[in-house]
Amino acid sequence: MRDTFGKREKGFEAKFVHDEELAFKARVRRAKLAGQWAADLMGLNGEDGKAYVKDVIGAEIDGGEDGLLAKINSDLASKLVDRSEHQVARELEEKLAVAREQVMKEAES
Repeated sequence: MRDTFGKREKGFEAKFVHDEELAFKARVRRAKLAGQWAADLMGLNGEDGKAYVKDVIGAEIDGGEDGLLAKINSDLASKLVDRSEHQVARELEEKLAVAREQVMKEAES
């Protein structure tokens, strides 16, 4: 019985680690998608666009969703792109849904 409990506990731990890994990948993917969206709005393409996307991913990793939201809002405002904080937040929600779907499909294959 004790052995069974240990196996179940390890199974739950492994599932938790796996779920956290997928959640992290989805957040990073969301940052990439959001960075591409914002870069397009600001007219950044080519190497400038790629560099911007990397900066946005860094903002997600360093500051989480708040850091990501703050970076994009600030950058759009500095380029005089007309998007409210609410619109940016809604876009991030949509990008997260897409990112989760993409990450789950990749995990299944």
